[in-house]
Amino acid sequence: MDADELSALPPEGSWKRSTRIRTTSLNPRYAYTNPSPATTRAESPFRPPYTSPDITHSDVPTILAPTPRRHLLESSASQHWLNTPPLSPLTSARALSPQSTTSTAFPFPFPPSASSSAHNTNNSSVRRRISASTHRRSFSALFEHDIKAGGASGPVSPGGRAVGSTTSTHTHTHKGHEPDERAMGRRWIRWMHKRGLKAWVVPAVLATSLLVKLAIGLGSYSGQGTPPMYGDYEAQRHWMELTVHLPMKQWYTYDLPYWGLDYPPLTAYVSWICGIVAHWINPAWVALDKSRGIESAESKVFMRMSVLVTDTLVYLPALLMFCRIWHGSRSKRTQELALLTLILQPALLLIDFGHFQYNAVMLGFTLLAMNFFATGQDLLGAFFFVLSLGFKQMALYYAPAIGSYLIAKCLYLGPTEGSRLFVRLAAVTAGTFIVLFLPWLPPFAPFTAIAQPIKRIFPFARGLFEDKVANFWCASNVVFKWKAWASASALVKLSTLLTAVGFLPGVVGLIRSGFKMQSLTKNKEPTPFLPLLPYALLTSSMSFFLFSFQVHEKTILLPLMPITLLLSGSPIDSAVYSWGALVNNVAVFSMWPLLKRDGLGVQYLAMLLLWNRLIGYNPIRIPPKSFIQLFSLAVYGAAIALHVLELTISPPLRYPDIYPVLNVLISTPVFFLTWLWSIKCGVEVGWAVGGLGKAGPARQAGDAGGGEGVGVSGVDRRNRVVSLAERPSVET
Repeated sequence: MDADELSALPPEGSWKRSTRIRTTSLNPRYAYTNPSPATTRAESPFRPPYTSPDITHSDVPTILAPTPRRHLLESSASQHWLNTPPLSPLTSARALSPQSTTSTAFPFPFPPSASSSAHNTNNSSVRRRISASTHRRSFSALFEHDIKAGGASGPVSPGGRAVGSTTSTHTHTHKGHEPDERAMGRRWIRWMHKRGLKAWVVPAVLATSLLVKLAIGLGSYSGQGTPPMYGDYEAQRHWMELTVHLPMKQWYTYDLPYWGLDYPPLTAYVSWICGIVAHWINPAWVALDKSRGIESAESKVFMRMSVLVTDTLVYLPALLMFCRIWHGSRSKRTQELALLTLILQPALLLIDFGHFQYNAVMLGFTLLAMNFFATGQDLLGAFFFVLSLGFKQMALYYAPAIGSYLIAKCLYLGPTEGSRLFVRLAAVTAGTFIVLFLPWLPPFAPFTAIAQPIKRIFPFARGLFEDKVANFWCASNVVFKWKAWASASALVKLSTLLTAVGFLPGVVGLIRSGFKMQSLTKNKEPTPFLPLLPYALLTSSMSFFLFSFQVHEKTILLPLMPITLLLSGSPIDSAVYSWGALVNNVAVFSMWPLLKRDGLGVQYLAMLLLWNRLIGYNPIRIPPKSFIQLFSLAVYGAAIALHVLELTISPPLRYPDIYPVLNVLISTPVFFLTWLWSIKCGVEVGWAVGGLGKAGPARQAGDAGGGEGVGVSGVDRRNRVVSLAERPSVET
C-alpha cells in the first residue's frame, strides 16, 4: 500500500472491538440498515469536527478499510442537472443514495453515545424481519412495511431508507433527489427490482403501453358517423385510396374539396405503402371514390393497426434511444421511469390512437435527430430532422432551434472544421429534400409541378385560424376581431413577425454559446451547449403554437415533446417537474372540445388519472406557496369548474361556443407563461454553461489546460457523458 492508503488506517490501539461504519450497499435489500447519513469519503472519519483532543481514537468508531485517493476524486465530481446526486465511486450507472451525499446532518456518521449499540441491534432485527418477508409481499405492502419499520428507527427518506436515529438530537430527512414514493410508476419499478425482475421492466412497460393504445383505439374516432366529410380518420384513409390508384403527379391535385392531400411527400409515401397492404387484404377498403366513408369493423382494425405499426417502428425506438443516451449516467430505475413517463404521455396517445393521426412518426424522427446530435452524429441528425419535415410540415416548429444548434456547432468547431461540417450538413439536407420531392422535379415533371405540393403544404388562403385554439390569436379575438381589422395578407405578415420574435431568444442563445465556446481542442464531443437544445425546442415550438398562422389544437403536441423530455428526468420537487406536469394536463384539457366531439370522454379522464398517478403528480404537494403551486391550483380549479358547468348547464342560444371559448381563455395563459418560462430557463442554462462575459469559462479552462481542463460544471471534460444529468438545475 502507498502512503495515501496507509494514512487512512487507524492507529494500532483502535483495532480492538471498534465499531465499523456500514457504508451504503449497492444491494437494495440492505438499504434499510443504515441508521444515519454517512459522511462523504472526502471527510476524515477519525477526527470529526466536534471531537476534542481528549477523546481517544478508541472512543469513536472507525473505518477499517483504506480509502484510495481515486475514490475521493470520483465522489467529488457532482452532476449539475436538476439536483442530481453525484455518481457513486463503485459504479458510473447509479447515483449515490441520499445518505451518502449528505454530510450536514451529523458531523460524524454515528455520534458517540450509549444508545448507538441498542439502535444497531434494533435495526438489525428490522433487517432480518424485512429480508424474511419481502419475497411474499406486494410492492404496496412492502412500501407500507418500510414506513412502519422506519418509524421505530428514525425518519424514512423518499427512497425508503432510515436516515436518522430517534436517540439523536440531529434529525434529518433527505427529500431532494429521489422522486416521491407515492408515484405509482416509481413504486412498481422499485418492486420489480427488489423481486429480481428488473430485466422485465422495459418489456412490461412496452406491453402496458400496447394495451393502453389498444384500449384507447376501441373507442370512436374523428368524424365517425358524420357524413359527408367525416373527419381526420377518413382523410388518412382517402389518401391511401388516391395514392394507390393515381400517378404521383395527381396526388396533390385530385378532388381537392374532398380531403385533398395537404401533407409533405413522406406522408404520401407512407399512405401509399399502407394502401398497397390494404388493397392486398381487401380492395374494397381503398376502392377509388367508391370507398368514401367506409366504416366497417375490419377496415377500422386495419387503420388502427397502421398507427400502431408506424408508432412501433419510429417512435418507440427513439424513446428507448433517448433514455439510454440522454439519461446514460442515471440509474437504471430512473431510465425506466423516464421511459414510462414518456411512453404513456396522454395527449399524444389520445390524438394518435383515439382521434386518429400519425403524429408519433413526426415526433419520433425529431427525437432521433436529437439523439444523434447528442452523440455527435450531426449528419444523421440532420437527415432524420428532414424526414420529420418531410412527414409533417408542423415539424417546422422545431426548425429554428435545430438550425441554430447546427450553426452554433459549426461556429464552435472553428473556421476549418466548422466550414467542413456546414458544407456536409447543407449537402445532406438538400439531398434529402430533393429525394423526397423528386417526382415533382425535372426530369420527372416540369419545374412548375413543384408548386402543387408547396401550395397544399402551406395553406395561407385558409385564414388566421379555423377553430377554437388556445393561442394568442383566438384568445385575443374575443375582444379584438382580427379578421375585421386587417386583411389576410397583413395578418400573415404580423403572425410571421410575432413568431420570429417569439423564437429569437432561443436562437440567439444557441448561436451565442457556439461562438463564445470556440476551442482549439480536438476533443469536442459532446457539445458543451447541448443542454440548451431542449429549452430552445420548447421556446421555438411554443412560439409557433401561440403566434403562427393556421394553428390547430392538435399542434400543442409539438411543445409538449421537449417539456416532457425535461420532465422525464427531473426531481419531483423541481420547477421543471411542476411546469411539465401542468402543461401536459392543460394541453389535454385544451383539446377537450375536440375529444368530446370524437366521443372520447372516458379515454380523456382515464388517461389523465393514469398518467398523473404514475408520475406521482399532486399540485397540492409541490413546493408550498410558490408561484407555480398557486397558479396550478387556480388553473385546475377553473378547469374543473368549467367541466361542471358544461355537464349541468346547456350553453345559451346566443353564445353556443361559450364553453370552448372559456376553455381557450383558461389554457392560453398557461401556454403563454410556459413560453416565457422556457426563455428564462434558456438564459439561465446558457449562463451556466457559457457565462455572460466575452470568453466563456469553458473556453478559458480549455485553453489554459490544453483543452482537457475542468469546464463550467467542474467535471473533467475527458470523462463527460452525454446525459441529461449534466444539465444545470433551473429552479424558480
